[in-house]
Amino acid sequence: MSVLPLNGHRRRGRVRAPRLVVVGNGMSGSRLVTEVRARDPEIRITVFGAEPRPPYNRVLLSNVVAGTSRPEQVWLLGPAWYERHDVTARLGVAVTAIDRETRTVIAADGTREPYDVLVLALGSEPVVPPIEGAGRAVAFRTLDDCERILAQARTARHAVVIGGGLLGVEAARGLAGRGLPVTLVHLAEHLMERQLDAEAGLVLGRTLGRLGVAVRTGATVTAIRADGPGHRVELAGGESIPADLVVLACGVRPVTGLARAAGLEVDRGIVVDDELRTDDPAIHAIGECCQHAGTVYGLVAPAWEQAAVVAGLITGTDPTARYTGSRTVTRLKAAGVELAAMGETRLTEDDAEVVRFSHHRDGTYRKLVIRDDRLVGAILLGDSPAIGTLTQLYDRGAPLPRDRAGLLFPGLAGADAAGPDRIPDSATVCRCNNVTAGRIRACWAAGARDVAAVVAATRAGTGCGSCRADVEGIVNGLRARDAHQRDQEREEVPA
Repeated sequence: MSVLPLNGHRRRGRVRAPRLVVVGNGMSGSRLVTEVRARDPEIRITVFGAEPRPPYNRVLLSNVVAGTSRPEQVWLLGPAWYERHDVTARLGVAVTAIDRETRTVIAADGTREPYDVLVLALGSEPVVPPIEGAGRAVAFRTLDDCERILAQARTARHAVVIGGGLLGVEAARGLAGRGLPVTLVHLAEHLMERQLDAEAGLVLGRTLGRLGVAVRTGATVTAIRADGPGHRVELAGGESIPADLVVLACGVRPVTGLARAAGLEVDRGIVVDDELRTDDPAIHAIGECCQHAGTVYGLVAPAWEQAAVVAGLITGTDPTARYTGSRTVTRLKAAGVELAAMGETRLTEDDAEVVRFSHHRDGTYRKLVIRDDRLVGAILLGDSPAIGTLTQLYDRGAPLPRDRAGLLFPGLAGADAAGPDRIPDSATVCRCNNVTAGRIRACWAAGARDVAAVVAATRAGTGCGSCRADVEGIVNGLRARDAHQRDQEREEVPA
């Protein structure tokens, strides 16, 4: 079952201003609002955000912890954006209930807001494990959490981060970058076990060790106890680690309570179809709170892809838009650590063709997983000029060149992997914003003559930031090409 797009609603024979309500003003909700407003200036938009702050890029919170970014530098929209674009923003106001019969949401302050279409962009919440004294730790998820962590870090002598997934590694590296001794404690036998195989996890742990992070894997935390002015993190087996600051980074889970209370279908996330609709056709769900085809995504690129689909559907500008899933690439954003992981990284030679190189002392590990001459997975740890090219090959599912070594080590004799300035126009450079190389080149032709101008025109590089090197490579290639053409033209002018 489907409903009309918002600009198709009529009342008493006249087109009336339709009403869109967005619950959640994080990375997916704010992206949807900007997408809708860019497509339709008439739709009445109300967005509720439980946090009183403007929306910000959670991907870059580790930069705030590390001190390389100020909080306002990770904002996605400034406070004045809403007024300029005629959007009603209820920041710091949570929605507590949905009345599906009257198509109204009820806010914590008692106000009721009617909707024609409702989009749930509720995000996720941190997992707090059942550890005695867990309330003494800071769960790392929001800008407020960053401020609490930084306030304690100013006087701390030692920190413990519990959880060695992506966020925990970034938090530990950020704190170590401030000169604070850090111990990273992880339950699994190696770090980032969802994205990395055992050898890559081992190399990552050694790299972090050289950067001031002591790594303890296969360790179970049993309690966090008060110990004078600080804490003591107790492990199974009786060992304890003193800490003035304890950070929890034990994963996240989709926020589904509002949808469940409203009677919507909920599994691990809010269940949606290819139009990102719930089982109520007037309600969509996007981002980390939704579950599509059995998958809950925890990355920014899928959330923004979903926002574009829903914006096209509810404005009628792309009525055939459908979401068919995302190919995910995980990038670690930590000073001194370069890491990208994509696809089926843990397959072995028994399941696929595997090309591997490792140099533990140098902190380098590269692994390609190939099936039917296509790249289906990769791990690239350490400085690697191949990241951009391999990401494009993975995204496109293109046939691989015969020279496998050239894929891992571009620049070797006989290597045929292309640099960023040679990426084909059809290739997606910025996965977060779905920006192709062709679009970047078109912006250059239209007058965007530096990286900053290209980023402003396309949003490339404003998500996780991992594509920045490719964007710069394309722009530098265009600059060099134009300079060469100008030199040739000058040489051709007769004296």
